[in-house]
Amino acid sequence: MGGKAENFPLDNSRYNDYIHRMNPLARSHRPAAPLEDQLFVAILKAADSLAQEGDQLMKAAGLTATQYNVLRILRGAEPEGLPCRGIGERMISRDPDMTRLLDRLEKNSLITRERQEEDRRVIKTRITPEGLKLLKRLDQPVHDLHRKQFRHMTAARVKQLAELLMEVGKRESN
Repeated sequence: MGGKAENFPLDNSRYNDYIHRMNPLARSHRPAAPLEDQLFVAILKAADSLAQEGDQLMKAAGLTATQYNVLRILRGAEPEGLPCRGIGERMISRDPDMTRLLDRLEKNSLITRERQEEDRRVIKTRITPEGLKLLKRLDQPVHDLHRKQFRHMTAARVKQLAELLMEVGKRESN
């Protein structure tokens, strides 16, 4: 490259694609994505937007959304508690490192873990009174957030959306 400029062709394919997408006339000539594809992307975008707002609320309380989910699961399992596998089966989003997640919650005194006498392989996890207090403090702010997130929709539309999403969740896996 010594003082002489080399002549390389300019790769502007991304620029051309961007200009093409920004031109309404160009877009009208491209076939629309199948409705199922559009729906899938719309659901992911909506879920991400809703989750980001929830993440901010949890962060202010010193939790991640996943930690909050575990605490809610354990509150529902009181007083028996759950083994690690039972928590994982109830999670909204799977966490590949459940042990480390539980370690952090235990370190913050929000849960306890105890090896069972009848089967030493099983470790039961329970929420602590401190964990219950934290959830109680979060119950109303979480409810308020959810109401705010859907306030632009009528109650009937919210109910319809809930029913449709439940139906999507019950589909058979192929």
